[in-house]
Amino acid sequence: MIKIGFNVLAWSAIVSDQLKPVIDRLATTGYDGVEFLIGAPEEKAYREIGDHAATAGLETTAVFVLGPDENPVSPSEAVRNKALDKIKWTIDRAHDLRASVICGPFHSAFTTFTRCAPTEEEYERSAEILYKAGDYAAQAGILLTPEAVNRFECYLCNTMQQLACLVNKTAHPNVKAMFDTHHANIEEKSMSKAIAYIAPLLGHVHISENDRGTPGSGHVAWDEVFTALAKAGYQGWLTIEGFTRNDPDFANSIGVWREFSEPWNMAEGGLRLIRQMCAKHGLE
Repeated sequence: MIKIGFNVLAWSAIVSDQLKPVIDRLATTGYDGVEFLIGAPEEKAYREIGDHAATAGLETTAVFVLGPDENPVSPSEAVRNKALDKIKWTIDRAHDLRASVICGPFHSAFTTFTRCAPTEEEYERSAEILYKAGDYAAQAGILLTPEAVNRFECYLCNTMQQLACLVNKTAHPNVKAMFDTHHANIEEKSMSKAIAYIAPLLGHVHISENDRGTPGSGHVAWDEVFTALAKAGYQGWLTIEGFTRNDPDFANSIGVWREFSEPWNMAEGGLRLIRQMCAKHGLE
């Protein structure tokens, strides 16, 4: 069944007690789940916030990224091993959160470039790490969904064609693919064709406007997106990911230099849009 979530990065990248009122309001607004960035090292906080979300009646998902010292496609075996260790640590924290899905561009290091196009060897390295991570995730009952992101943030996987290649190489039941409308709006020729291409592997979806503001306020072709998801028979999360400057350190790290929408405008307006689109196109 379709579940609707909201990523709290619109407020903070840090999992802490400060997010508890946000979680409570997301629950009363009508969301099914809440998504958190896993990054801060304070392990206890993840279990506490996961318990709070469960008490509020919300399920959880998670997102994370890897840095250059923990890059799955590095020619250095030591660096690749660090990548696997970090992914395993993230799976542990996601388990603490009670999360069912981990998404993000963790197939390679975020904003780390070689000044060359991706190579077959890099896809093979990434697939090997993802397969081992899939084995670890299976023990926790967690689905890993690596994400194709735009060319300014990654060079390994920008399109659904590239992501499908990687996921098929990985060939693990706990490793599927993620589709994000913001990145697809930049990189894909056609939203509907991209969704149809990735449909057999699709495990998670981010609903994000072209400018990362309130879904429905920009020029993403939402009717095309939801028609394609319905044709694909997608059953899973539709999670809104929008950004603000509420957390300056996080905003600076991803190049967010202005406000796109106020967080609760995103949450309330985005929920309306998703419900309208699901009803219109028969997604249940």
